[in-house]
Amino acid sequence: MEDIIVPIGIFMVLAYSVKILSDNRLRRLLIEKGQVNESVKYLFMDREYKNVPSSLKWGMVLIGIGVAILVGQLVPHSLMEEVTVGGMFFLAGLGLVLFYFIASRLNGTKKQEDLSL
Repeated sequence: MEDIIVPIGIFMVLAYSVKILSDNRLRRLLIEKGQVNESVKYLFMDREYKNVPSSLKWGMVLIGIGVAILVGQLVPHSLMEEVTVGGMFFLAGLGLVLFYFIASRLNGTKKQEDLSL
């Protein structure tokens, strides 16, 4: 039974990936040709302009986790697990809070630029 489930699962994932990629390409071609109205253009074209890149968020979180693991290796062995896990949660949360402030500041400056145009 397991011999048939894995290939079917892999096929489903590949087929879904191809569908998503082709739908996205089709949407972009329709937008470039002008075959859709302005509200749809607004939904698909300027996503990155409005949002701060999520790679910044995940970079900050992963740096916090890495620092916590490094600090956890430096403490005595009897406290290593507690300090590592606690530090991971604390520093990952701190990274998310810092990201919130950075993103709100960047979005605020982008909104001011839009108003001046």
